[in-house]
Amino acid sequence: MLITILSLLVVLGVLIFIHEAGHFIAAKWAGIYVHRFSLGLGSPVKALTFRRGETEYSVSWLPLGGYVKMASREEEATSAALEGGPEQADVPPDRVFEAKPVWKRMVVILAGVTMNFLFAYLVYSGLALSGGERIEVETRLGRVVPELVPPGGEALTTIQPGERIVSVNGEPVESWNGIVEAMQNTGDAGIVLGLEGGREIALDVHVDAMRERLLISQAIQPWRLPVVDSVVPGSAAERAGLQAGDTLLAVDGRPMTQWYDLLDVMRDKRLEPVRLSVGRAGGRIETGAVTDTMSVPDTAGLTRTVGILGVTNRLNVRVEPYSFAGALGAGWRQTVDASKQIGRTVRGLLSGRVAGRELGGPILIGQLAGQTARMGLEPFLAFMALISVNLAILNLLPIPVLDGGQFLFLLAEGVLRRPLSLKVRERLTAVGLILIVMLMVFAFSNDIRRVIEAWGQG
Repeated sequence: MLITILSLLVVLGVLIFIHEAGHFIAAKWAGIYVHRFSLGLGSPVKALTFRRGETEYSVSWLPLGGYVKMASREEEATSAALEGGPEQADVPPDRVFEAKPVWKRMVVILAGVTMNFLFAYLVYSGLALSGGERIEVETRLGRVVPELVPPGGEALTTIQPGERIVSVNGEPVESWNGIVEAMQNTGDAGIVLGLEGGREIALDVHVDAMRERLLISQAIQPWRLPVVDSVVPGSAAERAGLQAGDTLLAVDGRPMTQWYDLLDVMRDKRLEPVRLSVGRAGGRIETGAVTDTMSVPDTAGLTRTVGILGVTNRLNVRVEPYSFAGALGAGWRQTVDASKQIGRTVRGLLSGRVAGRELGGPILIGQLAGQTARMGLEPFLAFMALISVNLAILNLLPIPVLDGGQFLFLLAEGVLRRPLSLKVRERLTAVGLILIVMLMVFAFSNDIRRVIEAWGQG
């Protein structure tokens, strides 16, 4: 729980700071007077507030975002309430927001989302440069998980273990990475898997049904031999004398053809003795141990306790290092792919192809942040990059209280050669605020529902 809370604070704190820093830097560049830079909405917490020059830096009471309060001739009532009320500082007329050209104000408004995109791009590029590209050199199907197959994907169950996937929508694939990427990101109306021998499998999944496409890519899993890559110290496997490079031939007499056979047989072996037949360079050996247990998520997103040996699987993975330029290109592709997926999810929500039950709020973000933090620094940074893209795209929605809505106000001013009236902007902003609050309440209620369901199944 502590890791989850701390991870959530880091993710939201860093990303909100980056977003607001974009507005702040752009405002200073444009010569706009900035009253306050705040993490959190509403009035500042006095104990967490200090002033440097003309600007006050603070943490505010409502931890649901942040703001950069710029000098303005017109204080909108809704915005003023979110930004701690009106300010009394004497500001030169040429340094208020409205005194700057429309194009400069557009730059200021879009600077926050630009910084979020830039952060994601730099993180993705840095991860690519440090880790290279891990390519799983396997295109044979290992198994299909029926519980994950969504409506429209039923034809997946006709693929037999060992069959090789050679193309997705007519495009050749040479690795499992390529298969997954093509299935998730193709812009075609459906998905057609080409199998070795000429057979094709057609899946009826809409381009905007992002959840279904993700499930399909998870429902099929690559062929993996039951070879041990590493042994966890102090585990049942270590007590049994298992070593890296061992091949698990049988468990309690049941043959192990693939790694998934081991997972299946161990699922119900909780703190139970097991007999192991192991293949090793020196010949076949027989050994045994009492299993350990571990809580893992199931296909419904809940947790269950399973038996484990404490070994990892040796994958057929090739690591290809990136040059500096190659890493920048890889970071760009990942940022674009993440943007497309989130954009299609938003479009799917509006069209009804993505269920509202899939929306998540701060509890879900905290849970995912905690999970990735436990996995290590690289998964955690990748998660932060994804949430940063999410934050940028959501802020671009044409809702007046968001950056996208404010940009539309400026666009209208540029076209009409005069700003919209303050009364119109106030009303539209109030409507936008109501919509955002409703969306947040709905997402939070989904979070609570998931927690209650998990407790009920636990």
